[in-house]
Amino acid sequence: MMEIYFFFFFFSFLTLIFIRKHFLMSLLSLEFLMIGLFFFFFFFFFFFFDFYFLVIYLIFSVCDGVLGLSLLVYLIRSIGNDYMTNNFMC
Repeated sequence: MMEIYFFFFFFSFLTLIFIRKHFLMSLLSLEFLMIGLFFFFFFFFFFFFDFYFLVIYLIFSVCDGVLGLSLLVYLIRSIGNDYMTNNFMC
Protein backbone atom coordinates (compact mmCIF):
# COMPACT_ATOMS: atom_id res chain seq x y z
CA MET A 1 0.00 0.00 0.00
CA MET A 2 2.87 2.35 0.71
CA GLU A 3 4.19 1.84 -2.81
CA ILE A 4 1.11 3.52 -4.24
CA TYR A 5 1.67 6.64 -2.15
CA PHE A 6 5.35 6.66 -3.00
CA PHE A 7 4.27 6.53 -6.66
CA PHE A 8 1.94 9.51 -6.06
CA PHE A 9 4.78 11.47 -4.52
CA PHE A 10 7.32 10.50 -7.18
CA PHE A 11 4.96 11.15 -10.11
CA SER A 12 3.89 14.53 -8.76
CA PHE A 13 7.52 15.52 -8.17
CA LEU A 14 8.39 14.57 -11.75
CA THR A 15 5.48 16.56 -13.15
CA LEU A 16 6.53 19.53 -11.03
CA ILE A 17 10.02 19.34 -12.52
CA PHE A 18 9.15 18.65 -16.18
CA ILE A 19 5.90 20.56 -16.75
CA ARG A 20 6.94 24.16 -16.27
CA LYS A 21 5.12 25.93 -19.10
CA HIS A 22 1.94 26.94 -17.29
CA PHE A 23 1.74 28.27 -13.76
CA LEU A 24 -1.56 26.44 -13.19
CA MET A 25 -0.05 23.06 -14.10
CA SER A 26 2.77 23.67 -11.61
CA LEU A 27 0.22 24.47 -8.93
CA LEU A 28 -1.77 21.32 -9.68
CA SER A 29 1.30 19.12 -9.49
CA LEU A 30 2.28 20.80 -6.22
CA GLU A 31 -1.15 20.05 -4.76
CA PHE A 32 -0.86 16.47 -5.99
CA LEU A 33 2.47 16.31 -4.14
CA MET A 34 0.74 17.56 -0.99
CA ILE A 35 -1.96 14.88 -1.29
CA GLY A 36 0.63 12.14 -1.72
CA LEU A 37 2.53 13.34 1.33
CA PHE A 38 -0.71 13.56 3.29
CA PHE A 39 -1.56 9.92 2.60
CA PHE A 40 1.98 8.89 3.49
CA PHE A 41 1.80 10.84 6.77
CA PHE A 42 -1.67 9.45 7.45
CA PHE A 43 -0.52 5.85 7.32
CA PHE A 44 2.71 6.63 9.17
CA PHE A 45 0.94 8.48 12.00
CA PHE A 46 -1.89 5.97 12.08
CA PHE A 47 0.46 3.41 13.58
CA PHE A 48 2.86 5.56 15.59
CA PHE A 49 1.66 9.06 16.50
CA ASP A 50 -1.36 11.28 17.01
CA PHE A 51 -3.36 12.87 14.22
CA TYR A 52 -2.79 16.39 15.51
CA PHE A 53 0.14 16.87 13.12
CA LEU A 54 -2.09 15.94 10.18
CA VAL A 55 -4.49 18.77 10.96
CA ILE A 56 -1.59 21.24 11.03
CA TYR A 57 -0.28 19.78 7.76
CA LEU A 58 -3.70 20.16 6.11
CA ILE A 59 -3.92 23.77 7.29
CA PHE A 60 -0.54 24.55 5.73
CA SER A 61 -1.45 22.78 2.49
CA VAL A 62 -4.70 24.75 2.24
CA CYS A 63 -2.80 27.99 2.85
CA ASP A 64 -0.35 26.93 0.14
CA GLY A 65 -3.21 26.36 -2.30
CA VAL A 66 -4.84 29.69 -1.49
CA LEU A 67 -1.57 31.56 -1.90
CA GLY A 68 -0.92 29.84 -5.23
CA LEU A 69 -4.38 30.66 -6.55
CA SER A 70 -4.11 34.28 -5.46
CA LEU A 71 -0.76 34.55 -7.28
CA LEU A 72 -2.37 32.98 -10.34
CA VAL A 73 -5.21 35.52 -10.30
CA TYR A 74 -2.72 38.36 -9.92
CA LEU A 75 -0.61 37.00 -12.77
CA ILE A 76 -3.57 36.65 -15.11
CA ARG A 77 -4.89 40.12 -14.27
CA SER A 78 -1.54 41.83 -14.72
CA ILE A 79 -0.08 39.93 -17.70
CA GLY A 80 -3.08 38.23 -19.29
CA ASN A 81 -1.94 34.59 -19.31
CA ASP A 82 -0.29 32.05 -17.05
CA TYR A 83 2.73 31.20 -19.16
CA MET A 84 6.04 31.13 -17.33
CA THR A 85 8.04 33.39 -19.60
CA ASN A 86 10.65 36.09 -19.07
CA ASN A 87 8.15 38.56 -17.60
CA PHE A 88 7.33 36.18 -14.76
CA MET A 89 8.31 37.47 -11.27
CA CYS A 90 9.48 40.89 -12.51
